[in-house]
Amino acid sequence: MHNQYCKVGTVTPITSGNHAINVLRFRYQSFMEKASDATYINTNLGEFFNRKAQELKKVLDSLS
Repeated sequence: MHNQYCKVGTVTPITSGNHAINVLRFRYQSFMEKASDATYINTNLGEFFNRKAQELKKVLDSLS
């Protein structure tokens, strides 16, 4: 029996590929919208989304 390599569970970095910047911009906008929506409902959730958006913004700035 030959060894088979399965791709299940493998991770591809989001910053690789041709559409990485577009995907990151979309996710950044999505997190910003979620943060603004969740700010009035649950401040902890809003802060979480805002923190994730800021992390994506840093990655976008480094790629641009």
